[in-house]
Amino acid sequence: MYVSTSSAPSSSAANAKPSLSELSKPRPNTNLQASALNYRSLHRSTHSGSCGASPFAAFRDSLYKYLETVPEGDFDGYANKLITAGTSLEFLKYSDALFEILFAGGLLQPGGSYLDDGAPPSPFSINNAKEPVAIEELKKFVDVFNKVIRRYKYLQKPLEESSLPSLLQYCIKWPAAQRDKVTLTTGLLITQGLATVNCILPLAKDQLVKDDVALGVITPIFRTILTEQSVDAFAAHMKRSGVKDLLDFFPNTRRDLKHLETYFKNAGLPQVVDWYVKRRYAMIREEVASHLKEMAGGEESTDSIVEYVKNSQSENPLPESELVPAMWQALMSTVDWSVARPDQIDSMALKEVTRIAGVLEPFCSGAKTQVALINAVQVYCYEDTKIIKTFPHILKVLYNKDCVSDQAIIYWHQKGAKSQGKQHFLKAAEPLVKFLREQEDESEEEE
Repeated sequence: MYVSTSSAPSSSAANAKPSLSELSKPRPNTNLQASALNYRSLHRSTHSGSCGASPFAAFRDSLYKYLETVPEGDFDGYANKLITAGTSLEFLKYSDALFEILFAGGLLQPGGSYLDDGAPPSPFSINNAKEPVAIEELKKFVDVFNKVIRRYKYLQKPLEESSLPSLLQYCIKWPAAQRDKVTLTTGLLITQGLATVNCILPLAKDQLVKDDVALGVITPIFRTILTEQSVDAFAAHMKRSGVKDLLDFFPNTRRDLKHLETYFKNAGLPQVVDWYVKRRYAMIREEVASHLKEMAGGEESTDSIVEYVKNSQSENPLPESELVPAMWQALMSTVDWSVARPDQIDSMALKEVTRIAGVLEPFCSGAKTQVALINAVQVYCYEDTKIIKTFPHILKVLYNKDCVSDQAIIYWHQKGAKSQGKQHFLKAAEPLVKFLREQEDESEEEE
């Protein structure tokens, strides 16, 4: 049993540190950032030979007294003792110290080195997990965290906003096995809703992205999430986070899609690449669509709009099969159908489609893009019943304006149509499809 050699200073002194009994008294919640700052400052001022006990060392010693009575490997026992300790010790005030003990096995100095004051390692910490490191082993420790944080919910915020960001930066300097324990545990905590991906944000600092240092930390976190959950769950975690761009964790000279794709595929995480590409394309689509609406609303010329899209494609390339449907939706969203009488809808629709066809045509070079455009028209007509009957006429205009080919229309009719109103639109397009097939047959006969 560890016996503390620290003694509490007299409470009568004006600048005295709190005694162990004072640590147990309930106190109001304090600002987390201020608490963390005070914690780091006190580490600097009280762990370098100054007389008297550090309040954090006193907290640690008191916590050890609860944990050292539990038999090794009794995870339920550790959880129960921690919950009991929380009724008397100030977990919130000393949250950084608490999580350093539970993660690293002891108090840490600023920078991540262990405080060397003669205290033994904590009887319970993820640092005690067996090696080689295994997810199933770490889950036992995370289950203890889960029980304690569910009981003391106020611990979740300091864990995510203060402790984990610091530990993830510190663990860069630790041995590989210890670093793995921290990163894999972080991934498990995220999957269980005890933390969010926001904890990796400080790793985007310039000094940490060099030489793939930051990537070496976030990669096992991502791998753990994707091992335990689906790609959709991973995407949801990333969407809720404050991570604006995954490229921020790459060195400045390699912040492009090609390097991201190579890195994560080599790391065995192609799912991250797929998620990132989809997200990036969605952002580009939104930006292009927003600008097109402004240009169309300002009645800018077709040439000006086409030039803008081409410039956008050179800077942020988007597959035409993604680009053209987004252009269709953006340009058609500027049409106000309420100004037309029912008997004017058809003529108005054909006029508007003829107008925007000149913008679409330069980007409709591939069959996949053309089928995607037809499907975008199908869904648009399905969602706005006022123009549902004009679908075959719109299709004919797009064909005449070289936005879609006969082969694209025939393929769409055979097996490429969307489910929305599918039978209605297939039937409505039958006369045009029949005409195109007859033309195709005549061309073959002439050859």
